[in-house]
Amino acid sequence: MPRSLERPEQRRDTWLFALCLGLSTLALFLPARWGQKIAAGLRSTALAPLVWLQDRGAEGRTSRTRFRAVSAQRDSMAQFAFDLPEIKAENDRLRALLALGERIGPGFLSAEVLRQTLPTEGRTLLLNRGAADGVTPFSPVVSPEGLVGVVREVDERTSIAMTWAHPEFRVSAVSETGEIAGIAAPTAVGDASRTTLEFRAITYRDTLPDGALVVASGLGGVYPRGLPVGTVAGVEREQMGWERVYRLRPLAQPSAVSHVLILQGAEPLRISAAFAEAARAAKAAAAAKAPPEQAVPAPSPAVAESTTAMPPAGGAPAATVRPPDSTAPPRPRRPRPRVDSAPAPVAETPPAAEPSPTTVPEPPRPDSAP
Repeated sequence: MPRSLERPEQRRDTWLFALCLGLSTLALFLPARWGQKIAAGLRSTALAPLVWLQDRGAEGRTSRTRFRAVSAQRDSMAQFAFDLPEIKAENDRLRALLALGERIGPGFLSAEVLRQTLPTEGRTLLLNRGAADGVTPFSPVVSPEGLVGVVREVDERTSIAMTWAHPEFRVSAVSETGEIAGIAAPTAVGDASRTTLEFRAITYRDTLPDGALVVASGLGGVYPRGLPVGTVAGVEREQMGWERVYRLRPLAQPSAVSHVLILQGAEPLRISAAFAEAARAAKAAAAAKAPPEQAVPAPSPAVAESTTAMPPAGGAPAATVRPPDSTAPPRPRRPRPRVDSAPAPVAETPPAAEPSPTTVPEPPRPDSAP
């Protein structure tokens, strides 16, 4: 029974195969014009669903390819937009560094900051210049903003610079006018990210207003005179009647620099002129940050900064009139008389001297000989 059912099916397949073979043979020998008509008719009728599926598949592949291309472009634009501020800032820094080199003239080497030598958070920097390029120890390292540090160790191709945040950093500094001198050193803070500069060894009678520029004094021959160090940001601490320590806002940030200049015998006069623009910008920024009421003019030299009240008769000297946390210049205070003390003695005025009488010659005695 199964064999009888399979025979009609085999015969049907054989006839279909023979029909297809005949049609294909006929199509091979038909003229080209007829073949094109037949193919177009088949595509529009029997093969229309297959053609539609083929078109949809091609569109799908094209859409996926286009989507990938658009996604890649969008990602590239997003990355470019994300990096644009950094690239712009780097270009600005490089342009400022080139302008600084032109103002300084001969006597410097440009260097790139490769990385931080140790995990000390900006206290030392590794530079791509060494002894083969002419770098020597104790060469100042500067940026367009001001002083960054000094070269500490020199290898053949690289060198290590000690920034102002290093605990051993010191620079002899003066105010912009040159009237007040001191030592600029980092604050004694364990975290280097919070380290700032201090202006130490300032006599108690000298005062600096907020925003005043502090530059290198040139003493010692390491840092040229006029090199900007920082701006005054208030009083850090003070010892009554002896010393006042000011807090400085550094102009150059070692963690933000990528390229620096290593000074090699540059002329001091050109150094001060080269950093004049940076000094003006720093003073303008400090003035903009400071509130109006804190802008106190410098006191007259004739007025004493630290005044002690005159002691009353028999009493102890009064305390100094300058409070420890005040940033305004001290003012002399008049002494107040003590209630429980005796009044001060009043100096008596000596009496006026009486006029001496005119000396009259005595008459001769009667018993005297002529």
